[in-house]
This record gives sequence, structure tokens and C-alpha cells, in this order.
Amino acid sequence: MDALIYTAQSGAERAMRAQQVHANNLANVETPGFRADLELATAYQVPGYGFDARHMSRLQADTLSARQGAVRETGRDLDVAVQDQGYLAVQWQNGEAYTRAGGLTVGGDGALTVNGRAVLGDGGPIVLPPYISMSIAEDGTISVQEPGQASMQPVDRLKLVRPEPGSVTKNEAGLVVSRDGMPLPSDPTVTVASGHLEGSNVSAVEEMVATMSLSRDFEIQMKLFKAADGMAEAGNRLIRD
Repeated sequence: MDALIYTAQSGAERAMRAQQVHANNLANVETPGFRADLELATAYQVPGYGFDARHMSRLQADTLSARQGAVRETGRDLDVAVQDQGYLAVQWQNGEAYTRAGGLTVGGDGALTVNGRAVLGDGGPIVLPPYISMSIAEDGTISVQEPGQASMQPVDRLKLVRPEPGSVTKNEAGLVVSRDGMPLPSDPTVTVASGHLEGSNVSAVEEMVATMSLSRDFEIQMKLFKAADGMAEAGNRLIRD
């Protein structure tokens, strides 16, 4: 009975936390470039003397879905969709983080940002000179036509990275970061599609199905709690008798 209580408690907690993961995915189904979180449950032994047969589950939600989101054409020069498994590098605190969001903007000082964070290039944050037209090539090279010039000139290049599978996670701001905290090297094979944006890779149908399945799992764990309570009460009656 004691072991059954641990099993029911562990299962109920896993279902509750997994629902939070899927709820967050659903909340970002329309967020451009969002990468869905995946849940992974592992078992661990309850510490302490006499608990050798007691195990609990530990939910890990720091793995990202690598599925490609839907790409739509916008025609905007500052919109880029990163191809395959690449990421854009942005400034984060004293280091850098990575994102698939490609809706770039240029501030009054020429600073290139995405969602308010500086976009990184070959030499750090990208700052564009005054220009009358600009373009972003497939390899991330940014070219501008400055006032008084007749042709486009390259001024910087987006830092594009391709992390190894399982080597990145999300931080508290929802940005992708390397697990070891070190910046990732540029990958010249990563390309972008200018004038396009990638949407979220969350499937609303899959997330809803997972949420309903977890709700049923939670109900089963509650029934196990009641069954354990009933067996404990029956055992107490036997001892009293």
C-alpha cells in the first residue's frame, strides 16, 4: 500500500507538470519561430533508509522539438526564415542566445534587433549605416545602398549557428542557449530565406490530444489514491478485529 501511494503520487505529479508544458506550447502556437518543448520523464529512487523499493518520476522539459514550422512569404526585406536546424544569434545579458524568430527591425541608431534584442554578426551587435535600400542574402550577408552610392555594398553578416542535437535548451526568457553556457560557433552551411517568416512548430491538435490524455492519466492516479486509502482502511479493520 505504501508503495502504491508513491506510485500514484509520482504519476499525478508527472501528469500535472506535463500539462503545464503542453499548455505553454499551446499558448505559443502563433508565436513566430517558437520551438515546442518536449516532456521526458525519468525515474529516480527515493533517498533515505528503507526506501529501496520506492521510486518517483522526474519530469524534464528542456528538450526542444526540431520540427520545421510553416514558412510564409512576407515580402519584407527585414524578415528572414532560418532554414533546416539553424538559429540566429542574439545578445543576451553578457553572452549570446539563439532564436528562430526572424522579424528583424532597425532602430533609429541603425541597431538591428529582433524582439528588442541585438542581432549578432561576425563582429558583435550589427549596426547598419544610413541606407536607402537593403537586402539579406541566403548566407546571411547584409548589403545596403547608402545615400549617394549607386550599388549595394555588404556591411555585415548574420551569425548563424547549427547546434548539435540535444546540446541546447531554453532559458528563462524562452531563448535557446547552449547547455554548457558557451557560445556556439558560426556555421557557414546555415542559410536563410529573405522575405519570409517561420511560424511556430507547435501542432495545436497534437497538444490538445496530449492534454486530454494527461487529464485521463491524472484521473487514474486519483483513483489509485482512493484504492490505496480503501486498502489501508481495510487493513486497519483487520488489525483492530
